[in-house]
Amino acid sequence: MDVDLRKLRYFVAVAEELHFGRAADRLHIAQPVLSRQIRALEDELKVQLFARTKRSTELTSAGRQLLDDARPLLASAEAMRRRVVQASRGPQTFTIGFMPGLTVTPAVRAFGAVHPAVEVELIRTTWIDQVEVLRDGRVDVSLVRLPIPQEGLSIRPLFEEPRVAMLPADHRLAGKPAIDIADLAGEHLLQPPDAVPEWRDIARELRTGKAKPVPEMRSVEEKLEHVAAGRGVSIIPLSVAVFYQRADVTAVPVNDIAANKVCLAWIASRRSRLIYDFADLAVTVDWTPPR
Repeated sequence: MDVDLRKLRYFVAVAEELHFGRAADRLHIAQPVLSRQIRALEDELKVQLFARTKRSTELTSAGRQLLDDARPLLASAEAMRRRVVQASRGPQTFTIGFMPGLTVTPAVRAFGAVHPAVEVELIRTTWIDQVEVLRDGRVDVSLVRLPIPQEGLSIRPLFEEPRVAMLPADHRLAGKPAIDIADLAGEHLLQPPDAVPEWRDIARELRTGKAKPVPEMRSVEEKLEHVAAGRGVSIIPLSVAVFYQRADVTAVPVNDIAANKVCLAWIASRRSRLIYDFADLAVTVDWTPPR
């Protein structure tokens, strides 16, 4: 049976919103139309995807499985569409994603010397979308900071760099030449605990069950605003701290945490000479950020 991608998009919207009205608004269609499309999808698959009551909409076990499978399928379809449209425009382009703190100019120059006819485009990514931009076809390769979900990706290690603690300028530890992670045991971490396992293992707020929620942040600038306001501390790569220096926040080296690993990633199933050439060049480039 062939599954209609449009119905899958409708399903994902409802699954993410868990509300037919909000999903219909997001899709810019009428709610009765959306309900009919979901019922048609359930009829085609011969399963119930949602358990609906007057008060709530919840995914069934079949719905949860379909959501897991539908997201990468839709991303792959969108990636194909982007590449086909790009190919129709004539001159070849090559798009590179890169995370904050990383300087890609040396790699772009080296690649341009080998492929002068190729137009290179750059997209700045975040912790949230550094892999998503690969899966949906926005970029050909992405300079990523581990950890990331690596299924379906080819990964080439490039370098490692130390991580530092970002503290308010008036913090008790500000100005120290270096600290241990134990010095931050009583602090509130402005990122998921698994991002800093060394802190997670000793954090007092986690042991007492009194951890405050981590605000949603999509950029380094937002994170540093929270640090400067005294709402917590954050652990970030050194190059990011150097790039985003500001007077009301200070970076302090942390002796006993793992370095951040930077890698080049691309979709493993792609067979592109440009990707392979860029990957080969990337491991020869000096990635030391300018000071």
